[in-house]
Amino acid sequence: MIKLIQGMMDFHKNRRDQVKGTFAQLALGQSPDVLFIACSDSRVAVNVFASTEPGDLFVVRNVGNLVTPATSRDGVLTDESEVAAMEFALTQLKVRHIIICGHSDCGAMKALCLGKEKLPMPYLRSWLRHGEEALERVRSKKNDLALPEEVNAVSKQNVLLQMEHLKSYPQVSQAILGEKLMLHGLWFDIQNTDVYYASLEDPIFRVIDDAEGDRILASIKNNQS
Repeated sequence: MIKLIQGMMDFHKNRRDQVKGTFAQLALGQSPDVLFIACSDSRVAVNVFASTEPGDLFVVRNVGNLVTPATSRDGVLTDESEVAAMEFALTQLKVRHIIICGHSDCGAMKALCLGKEKLPMPYLRSWLRHGEEALERVRSKKNDLALPEEVNAVSKQNVLLQMEHLKSYPQVSQAILGEKLMLHGLWFDIQNTDVYYASLEDPIFRVIDDAEGDRILASIKNNQS
């Protein structure tokens, strides 16, 4: 907290005048074209690895970058926050893209791998049920991974799973069919500072270098043409 207050003091003294114009314009309203659903992990700094500016993203962050499916396993929709953000982003902001962003060394995915039933935190234990299928998918194919490797494999699979959860909502699936919306998966390798991309149509995570970036941009332009 000390660092935050000191940062605000520095901002007020040295940087506020530089961005006053930007925020004066943003005060009139926001028009991001991306809903960004990411993990709460403090290391997932999208403003750093994607060079984003204020107003670029409508952001939702939670433990494990999870989305409640339209029909959850218990048949009850009790976790409305992410869905409310999705509704607002599509209906009011008219976003054209939704990103699910996972990352390496994810504590939520580690808890799943070690057994969420062991967690002494009841709300977290319940919340992680929305990622259980990712663990099941990884273990159905490989059961000999060391814990760090399994955590990262589950984290990547979880990104794909949460995109499927998004598609379970008619508002999302209809927008995709009408070519008004695209879903994207990102995965941030913290140690190596690499960002990977995947989609439900091409679920292999590839690092976003020049070639992959050009391929993604071409796909976006083709969808929006």
